[in-house]
Amino acid sequence: MNSWPTVDEVRGAAPRVYAVMQASPMLRHPLLEEWLGCEAWVKHENHNPTGAFKIRGGLNLLAQLSPEDRRRGVISASTGNHGQSIAFASRMHGVRCRIVVPVGNNPDKNAAMRAYGAEVIQHGRDYDEARVRVEQMVEDEGWRYVHSANEPHLIAGVGTYALEMLEKVPALDYLFVPIGGGSGAAGCCIVRDGLGAKTKVIGVQACGADAFTRSWRGLERVTAEHVNTFAEGMATRVTFDLTFAILKEMLDDIVLLDEAELEEGVRAALRYTHNLAEGSGAAALAAAKKYGQNLGGKTIGCVMSGGNIDLKRLARIVAQSALT
Repeated sequence: MNSWPTVDEVRGAAPRVYAVMQASPMLRHPLLEEWLGCEAWVKHENHNPTGAFKIRGGLNLLAQLSPEDRRRGVISASTGNHGQSIAFASRMHGVRCRIVVPVGNNPDKNAAMRAYGAEVIQHGRDYDEARVRVEQMVEDEGWRYVHSANEPHLIAGVGTYALEMLEKVPALDYLFVPIGGGSGAAGCCIVRDGLGAKTKVIGVQACGADAFTRSWRGLERVTAEHVNTFAEGMATRVTFDLTFAILKEMLDDIVLLDEAELEEGVRAALRYTHNLAEGSGAAALAAAKKYGQNLGGKTIGCVMSGGNIDLKRLARIVAQSALT
């Protein structure tokens, strides 16, 4: 298994990230704070060039590929945000890129990956079946496999947003972050411990994709039969070696959200922050709301990890509320 990245490696990733993008905004929204009942800082990763936090990892990893790996080209499985990150950075470095997505994946994310120059292949019923297909293609065709979680350079890259958060507001009591593959939450934990902060890192998962939660809370890692959530950024059936090892040791707690709560998070992002967030991107807001009275008098951070929601899904979510 690859070694854990350190906070120094996160700092080392920063110049590669900032060569392309600025630090994302970290803002307070008065209406959101009224809704949550506490001081809340939102990290707007939805403002990044690809609309999601994942871009940071791709920029850090592609910049450090060996000449041989650049020649081979890169391949990865994704439901969209990781794929956009790898496609974006591959185009910058002139590297061939293939992304395998599940059949029926978010069409707007597919279109974005193609626009960044990736070849997008649809395979399987979910992310994990797409990932198995990628691993077979690597064996057969010799691509450089970029795993969405078991890559220290990805974790170090995305960890730069946690560094931005805790350098701006060192006294965060809680930091809510969605968990799919776990790279974002792992980066938050590594930075928190590296800085010696007292912040509790709280993961967020969908009830319909809770393999990580059951594994983290239990004695054994489990694999789910299927996933059932519109929040594709959290829709994984398995845990991954590197991120799970980090989070098993460092994560403080997990909040599970059902589909109605995830949809309410999307509406809350629109209503209280005037930002578009996808299901996983709004999950931190919904999880903070669910934490309720635990947050009274506290200062929290919420990672709005992405804004790449399917427009048809967004229309259905908004239609369920008069937004009064």
